[in-house]
Parts: sequence; structure tokens; C-alpha cells
Amino acid sequence: MKKIAVVLAGCGVYDGAEIHESTLTMLAIAQQGAEYQCFAPDVNQAHVVNHLNGEEMDEKRNVLVEAARIARGNIKPLTEYKAADYDAIVFPGGFGAAKNLCTFAFDGPDCTVNKDVEEAIRSTVVAEKPVGALCISPALIAKVLGDVKVTIGQDQGTADVIEMLGASHVKTTHGEIVVDEKYKVITSPCYMLDATIGQIADGANNVVAKVLEIA
Repeated sequence: MKKIAVVLAGCGVYDGAEIHESTLTMLAIAQQGAEYQCFAPDVNQAHVVNHLNGEEMDEKRNVLVEAARIARGNIKPLTEYKAADYDAIVFPGGFGAAKNLCTFAFDGPDCTVNKDVEEAIRSTVVAEKPVGALCISPALIAKVLGDVKVTIGQDQGTADVIEMLGASHVKTTHGEIVVDEKYKVITSPCYMLDATIGQIADGANNVVAKVLEIA
């Protein structure tokens, strides 16, 4: 049975991992005959957002602790990830991917990447194993790898910044995936488009299917 690492960025679309994308990715992995292990960096979130009104809150939360909510406690710190132990790695989206895993949401092309996240991506690529990324997470992959082909859907402003990182962007719509053959990177736009939960499931299913095909 193939085993996929799923990297979460907290819990909640505005300051962590997007819950639909995360859960549907795990469901797709299970339904397609593989198993998953969740990981998250053990760091503080960039900030905390009230998901009811969108306002920033004056408190601190830990990315690993918050991500454990989605993983039902079955989660490991990203420092424990070893590419040799897994067949692939997948990054669901949510603003946490662009705030906690890297600083793309704040710094654009000048963003920095969490060292454990970068090491996880690079070690997986060196091992010639696939990397999946949903929603805004392809921006993170572009920052680490540079000349990689990805999609975040149709947002031209974000696509332009991704191309400033040396990547090439392909416009896509719901459920479509883009495959970079060189790096074995598979991406889909998900909630970077105005999407329904069913369309998110399509994207997650298609990314996971391709990941498992080439893993």
C-alpha cells in the first residue's frame, strides 16, 4: 500500500490549512487504496483570524497543534518527515500555506520558506517522488523549485508573481491538473477559483490519482 505524506498549515482557510481541501485530499488517498500520514511544522502561526468576521485576533496559536484538529490528533512534526518512508507528499491549500509554510501572502516573490517545509519538498524531489499541491500551495512549490510548471487557476496577479519566481503558470478551471514532468509536481486550483465543495473533491481526487499513478 502506497503511503502519502499530507502537510497541513494549521486549521482554517484564513490562517491555516483549508479544511475541505485537506479532508478531501485524505479521503481521496484512502478511497484510491493508499494511506496517509499528516505532518505540520511546529511553529507559531503568522497570525490568528476570526473566521466568523475575518478580523485578526490578538492571540497566538501553534501550526502543529491547530493542524492536529484536522488530523484527529494523528499528526507528526514536519521535522520527522523522511522522503524514503513515503511515496509522495501533498500540500493542501488555505492561506496558511502562504502565511505559515512560507511568507508568500505577505512578501510575494521575496518570500521566505520554512526550512522544514523546504527540506521536505527538496528531499522528495531528489528522491524522484511526486509532489502534489492544491490552491495557493503551488506558489510555495514555485518558490522552492523555481523552473516548475504549476497552476493556481486563473488569478492573473498571483500567476504573474509565480512567474517572477521562475515558474511557468498554466491557466486551469475546476478539477483540472497540471503536471510538471521534470519535478513530478501535480497542481490543481481548487479554492483559488470560486468553487463548490464538489469541485474541490474533483481537484483533490485528480491530484491524488496522478500522484499515485507516478509514485
